[in-house]
Amino acid sequence: MPDEESRIEALRTAERRLQAAQLASDVTELDRLIDERLVFTGPDGRLYGKQDDLRVHRSGEQTLTEVTEEELAVLVDGDTGISWFLGTLAGTLAGTPFTARVRYTRTWIHADGGWRLLAAHVSSV
Repeated sequence: MPDEESRIEALRTAERRLQAAQLASDVTELDRLIDERLVFTGPDGRLYGKQDDLRVHRSGEQTLTEVTEEELAVLVDGDTGISWFLGTLAGTLAGTPFTARVRYTRTWIHADGGWRLLAAHVSSV
């Protein structure tokens, strides 16, 4: 098992890969990074799964034009990681433009040699 500092850096890298994949609507990369069991609590309070996330990117229903990270904190305990992202997202959702300053809390698991997103929550700040 890699030491804690290398796991922390690997989690930061995974978080930033996720941000880049969201910005590019890179469904292949999102598929690699997101666990099949994902539960995402959206800004509307509803729960979504991995296929919901991939669908909005694949269909163009959601398109991001900006993902600006202001702050990123991470915590690793064994094969579990938590990331806290604070930043601004902009784009369109269902044809409606938006800009939002948000906080994501994401729970990751280390499996098959890399970090995979298991659960997430977003709220406006």
